Parts: sequence; C-alpha cells; structure tokens
Amino acid sequence: MKESLMDILACPLDKEPLDLSATDTESNDDDTEVLAGELTCTECGTVYPIEDGIPNLLPPDMRE
Repeated sequence: MKESLMDILACPLDKEPLDLSATDTESNDDDTEVLAGELTCTECGTVYPIEDGIPNLLPPDMRE
C-alpha cells in the first residue's frame, strides 16, 4: 500500500484514524510503498495487518 493512503484510511469499526507501523518498505520517487506492518486504531486499539502490500481491514472476528 502507498504510505500516502494514510490520509484517507480509517478504522472500519469506529471510523477513527489509524497509526502505521511499517516493518518492510520500498521507496520510490513518488511515495513509500509499505509491504508489511500493522495499522492500529487510535481509539479502540484494533490491529490490522499489512501483508504483501495489502492492508487487511476486516474486523478481527471476520478474518480467517
């Protein structure tokens, strides 16, 4: 995912902002690509994983 998406992403449970914790990134001229890490809700604390550059924004009880 592009790091610039952080401006529009929100927690699907309570619509609050998310904090990014990237563990693997790739830089290019325009933006940083986040390949792995976590998004954490600033309000409820729910953690959403980022794997292979794709954030999984499903609520925890809906993930496999």
